[in-house]
Amino acid sequence: MSHEVTPQTLWTGDYYNEGSGKDGLFDKLKEECGVFGVYGHPDAASLSYYGLHALQHRGEESAGMCVSDREEFHYHRGMGLVKEVFDKDMMASLTGDISIGHVRYSTSGDSKLTNAQPLVFKYRDGDLAVATNGNIVNAPQIRRELEEGGSIFQTTSDTEVIAHLIARSSKDLVSAAKDAFNRIVGGYAFLIMTNDRLLVASDPHGLRPLTMGKLGEAYIFASETCALETIGAELIRDIEPGELLILDKDGLHEDRFEEKKHRKSLCAMEYIYFARPDSDMNGSNQHAARKRMGSRMAIESFVDADIVTGVPDSSISAAIGYAEQTGIPYEMGLIKNKYTGRTFIQPSQELREQGVKMKLSAVRRVVEGQRVVMIDDSIVRGTTSRRIVNLLRDAGALEVHVRITSPPFKNPCFYGIDTPDRRELIASSKSVEEICREINADSLAFLSPEGLITAIAGNNADDYKGGLCLACFDNDYPTRLDFNGEEKFGCSC
Repeated sequence: MSHEVTPQTLWTGDYYNEGSGKDGLFDKLKEECGVFGVYGHPDAASLSYYGLHALQHRGEESAGMCVSDREEFHYHRGMGLVKEVFDKDMMASLTGDISIGHVRYSTSGDSKLTNAQPLVFKYRDGDLAVATNGNIVNAPQIRRELEEGGSIFQTTSDTEVIAHLIARSSKDLVSAAKDAFNRIVGGYAFLIMTNDRLLVASDPHGLRPLTMGKLGEAYIFASETCALETIGAELIRDIEPGELLILDKDGLHEDRFEEKKHRKSLCAMEYIYFARPDSDMNGSNQHAARKRMGSRMAIESFVDADIVTGVPDSSISAAIGYAEQTGIPYEMGLIKNKYTGRTFIQPSQELREQGVKMKLSAVRRVVEGQRVVMIDDSIVRGTTSRRIVNLLRDAGALEVHVRITSPPFKNPCFYGIDTPDRRELIASSKSVEEICREINADSLAFLSPEGLITAIAGNNADDYKGGLCLACFDNDYPTRLDFNGEEKFGCSC
């Protein structure tokens, strides 16, 4: 069942805005989080380190890992990148053959060490560690109920809710986990670890990606297949919506906490922007899918030009597809500097504008005197697009035609993507022509929803609408959103 949200009824409480990243320079959407799990490998910590490193693009605020030797937990969490959080001595202390790891960008809860995952707890049956990618939409309501019942929360992360629900239950771990998953609403991929067991779960709509692989006799779980490739694991399959896997001394047990009664709704932005190009989802390679988006964009909105360039890094594949479809040469007209700092802290507007050039540069010898087609994956507030268009103009581009390989982004997400309030989304209040003027482009076009589905699904497009969440584009959310009285609906570390 799907539900539509209107601007008048959408709940946009502060709970969902705490993690919004507004650096004033680049208003790109923020990756949610990444999870990585190992069961049954003697060097689980090392595998998790390399797996998390492969998922670094999904979260750069904090990283953490919890390892079990079947008797006790060894864990460490820190603020920063994986390579900054874990050194050689720390890795040597993380012994055991079961591990869960996490990289985080906060979409709910503050960006501080207490919210870094995995969250680790003591409860009646021993130790419990939890890591998730996603958001629990009804977490505020459940949290209030638990606090009224005496629960004391240590973090502001909605992930802690699941630990309290499990710990307060009088049932065995698996039954308690099932009850907990049936209480929560949202988009999530959970890894839950005890001293000798690992539980793996995906929300009933499959909004957040989660895959299973094997390395020898060990089972590996990761948000993206690129992490499996990094450690040499073989991809087995995706975790199904509503599925619960239990791994213990007797092996892998496949179970469900909810029967298949919802349409699968994997986040479309995974294909458009978030996932690494070398990852596969639903059997579709991301690089190939993005090339098809660019090709479809060329069919829908061709413009005569001299060169095609993509905004690095996520739009390079689509730009190649556009160039191949049109025969217009692809050129590297924009270069991204990966080693700049957080330039938004600079005190003056002049230095803030200079910070744009520190992070992204136009190649003058490539774009000067040229009519340029600039391919990008999305427009959020519009500030980034305007600055990049002006970079190209300052470098001598005669014309700049912007092509966006997704439909207009009009609606916020509540399932684990950091999006601004609806009022800050430029496409929610301006027409395509108005946005074109706002970003100083000569022309602007967005990929149609049908074109996006066709590009992602290939020959299976007729059956694929039910496999994607497109709520940020079409306002058709798969779950309830508001739990504070009046029912409102919508599509959430």
